[in-house]
Amino acid sequence: MTITLTSEDYRKIVEYAAGRLPEEACGMIAGEQAPDGSRKIRKVYLLTNTDHSREHFSMDPREQLAAVKNMREEGLQLLGNWHSHPETPSRPSEEDIRLAHDRRLSYMILSLMDLKAPVLRSFHIEDGKACAEDLEIIQE
Repeated sequence: MTITLTSEDYRKIVEYAAGRLPEEACGMIAGEQAPDGSRKIRKVYLLTNTDHSREHFSMDPREQLAAVKNMREEGLQLLGNWHSHPETPSRPSEEDIRLAHDRRLSYMILSLMDLKAPVLRSFHIEDGKACAEDLEIIQE
């Protein structure tokens, strides 16, 4: 499965996450899923990490509800969420895997270990196993 993200939305995520260092940043992604399973992200939501931690994140519940309401209003589907790893690689931690309760979602992780070369990857997590998804950042 391929998931696409515009370069503008990629920059939006990177800038937001870099601005929250040393804490993890988080948010949601919404868009459309094609019959072949490919996904196109149409909107990125930037949410508050209420844990204010460099190792954990919890999305602000009010902001989550507002994002889901906005998705419905705009005819978008929840595709997943994203969060940053300020000091570790772009791969799910044991906690990320444990807390990934919905196998239908994509889980995107942005590594900011090297601020000059951030790495964004997307994963499908099911039954305690994480598999990388093909992520394509496109110009629009």
